[in-house]
Amino acid sequence: MSKKIVYSEKAPAPIGPYSQAVQSGNMLFVSGQIAIQQSTGNILKGSIEEETAQVMSNLQEILTAAEMDFSNVVKCSIFLKDMNNFPRVNEIYGKYFTANPPARETVEVSRLPKDVNVEISCIAVK
Repeated sequence: MSKKIVYSEKAPAPIGPYSQAVQSGNMLFVSGQIAIQQSTGNILKGSIEEETAQVMSNLQEILTAAEMDFSNVVKCSIFLKDMNNFPRVNEIYGKYFTANPPARETVEVSRLPKDVNVEISCIAVK
C-alpha cells in the first residue's frame, strides 16, 4: 500500500520529526494538533475554548489539504491537561461534528507539548 505525506502551508509546521498527516490508500492519519497559530508560529494563549478552536482550525486545514473535511473523520483522540475542561472542549469540538460524529476517546494526561491544555488527532476516510 502506498504512503503519501500530506502537508498544508495553512497549518503549523510540525515541531518534531513527524508529518502533519499521512495518507495510505483512502485513509488519512492526522498527527495531534495543538494551539499553534500558523501565521505567527506561536502558541495561542487564551481560554480553553480559544485553544480548542485553534486546534480544530489546524485539523481542518490539514483535512482540506487532503481534499477531505470533518465529515470524513471516523476517529478522534483528545488529550487534556485537565479533565475539568472536558465540557468546554466538548462544546467547541461538537460544533465541527453536527451530524454523525466520529468515534472518540478523551484522556487526561500530565503534560502536553509546549505545555498546552489540549491536543487532538484524527483519522479520516475518503
